[in-house]
Amino acid sequence: MIPSGFLSAKWLWLLVAVLALALAYVGVQLQRRKYVARFSNVALLGSVAPKRPGWRRHLTFALVLLSLLFLTFGLARPSAEAKVPRERATVVVAIDVSLSMEATDVTPSRISVAKAAARQFVDIIPSRINVGLVSFGGSANLLVPPTLDRDSVKRAIAGLQLQESTAIGEAIFTSLQAIQNFAKSTTAQGDTPPPARIVLLSDGSNTVGRSVQSAVDEARKEKVQISTIAFGRPDGTVTYQGRTIPVPADDQTLSAIAQETGGSFHTAASDNELRSVYKDIGSQIGYTTTHKEDSWRWFGLGLISLFAAAGASLLWAGRLV
Repeated sequence: MIPSGFLSAKWLWLLVAVLALALAYVGVQLQRRKYVARFSNVALLGSVAPKRPGWRRHLTFALVLLSLLFLTFGLARPSAEAKVPRERATVVVAIDVSLSMEATDVTPSRISVAKAAARQFVDIIPSRINVGLVSFGGSANLLVPPTLDRDSVKRAIAGLQLQESTAIGEAIFTSLQAIQNFAKSTTAQGDTPPPARIVLLSDGSNTVGRSVQSAVDEARKEKVQISTIAFGRPDGTVTYQGRTIPVPADDQTLSAIAQETGGSFHTAASDNELRSVYKDIGSQIGYTTTHKEDSWRWFGLGLISLFAAAGASLLWAGRLV
């Protein structure tokens, strides 16, 4: 109810007039008391002066002042923060397909949960937002350029295959390039590119390709936030060529990526936890905060107060003034 700002704040100067009217009323009441005190015959005064409704007349005037206050706020066009759907935006989902994602410390496996979560994310975000898909292992590949076709993205997610190594830096660069190419092809010259975000799902450290820091620097330059989700636990292992290999999740690297780019970092140990994570991210991407004019509420309150004052005056004094 409390406005966060005013679109025509100059009208608030009318509050000075409202305050002056209140002070004038108080002055009149004080002057009337002095007059009564000077009248020598109080009994005679009571017989010749008309009876007034006492405190009720003050209430009537207070309602009038309140209505003027509300109407002044209405003229100033108060605004309140509101979440509105984005008309356009681009999201690139980058999924780690390194062999470590085969670990089963997340049931049934890291890659299975990641794929299920990615499909759910595609369903959660608003249909007007374009979604692209990048997979990364030893290299990063753009599997689906940003599109409104959700089915093509989900088919690509279902077909992901594991490979050796983890190229997180290359995944970010590839995602940024996909965002840039899409913006160039869909944005008229001179217009502002649509907002974009990268959602990166991984479990480990960068092992090949360009460094994570260089990719983060590029994302900051392009003003693209990266939200990261870490899969797995510190005791995760995989069996490769008959050997058990430790593959602990690298939360520190993924957290730093999110923090430095202004995104959000999450850890996900189960499918249930991921549902809430993706709802939050989908809401952030799909909506923006704007200031929405809220004048009608104040005008309504002003009219209600005015009618209440008129009704009280008629009821207690038999007249409007």
